[in-house]
Amino acid sequence: MPIYAFECTSCGHAFDRLQKLSDADPTQCPTCGAPDVRRQVTAPAFRLAGGGWYETDFKKDGDRKRNLAGDAAAKPETKSEPAAAPAPATPKPAATAD
Repeated sequence: MPIYAFECTSCGHAFDRLQKLSDADPTQCPTCGAPDVRRQVTAPAFRLAGGGWYETDFKKDGDRKRNLAGDAAAKPETKSEPAAAPAPATPKPAATAD
């Protein structure tokens, strides 16, 4: 279950609450009893950084390191562009004004 942060807009009291997603948010401040409680937007308490859980926990000795995003810097793209269409050999006659 996630932990949600709440704040009373009347007295400024901030508190956390462990609740299900389906549970209703509290309507009254536990300190002053005012019905002015709102949910705060907070950052998660953990961060996945570094080599990753695969690198440290599940990687075998024979596995080689690979870039999952691709080797764009190492391998420049070699796209062959189609040749331009040749110009017509005979010019078209000019339109006549009748």
